[in-house]
Amino acid sequence: MSQQPVVCFVCTGNAARSVMARAMYAQQMPEAQPLSAGTLVLEGQPMSLRTRQALRDLGLDDPGHLSVQFDERHVHADLMVVMEPGHIAWMRRHFPEAASRTASLPRLVRHLQPGKNLAEQLAALQLADLEVESWEEVIDPAGGDQEAFHRCAEELNELVSELAKRLRL
Repeated sequence: MSQQPVVCFVCTGNAARSVMARAMYAQQMPEAQPLSAGTLVLEGQPMSLRTRQALRDLGLDDPGHLSVQFDERHVHADLMVVMEPGHIAWMRRHFPEAASRTASLPRLVRHLQPGKNLAEQLAALQLADLEVESWEEVIDPAGGDQEAFHRCAEELNELVSELAKRLRL
């Protein structure tokens, strides 16, 4: 039996978007062991209270989460799923070896096909050189009220569900 690809969800602080996406993906793909990290992180912090509440509203939680900086521990993942164009630029600058396996969640949902080889699809997308577009952003709820976190969680839940369908073996 084939093994599920290792997916790392990446946002800025590893306190909201990547945390929610990882928890959602883990729930939908119990055989997978997704990772999450951030591009600008104060390490060792729990997720924000608003993130926790947004997850709980969807019947999810990740009580052991502590924020981590994206680094060499994560670069081995088969796929880096980022939340905004700035994260792609950061990955290209700091981890160019991962650029061909890094894409926004909206782009992956738009372009990946279910049941096809992931590595071949990523190669065909030419992600390392692709011009990133504004529609590729999942808006950061940081600094917003609980409703902003709820909207973000709803958007992520739809996108992650679609991604899981495309990556399911």
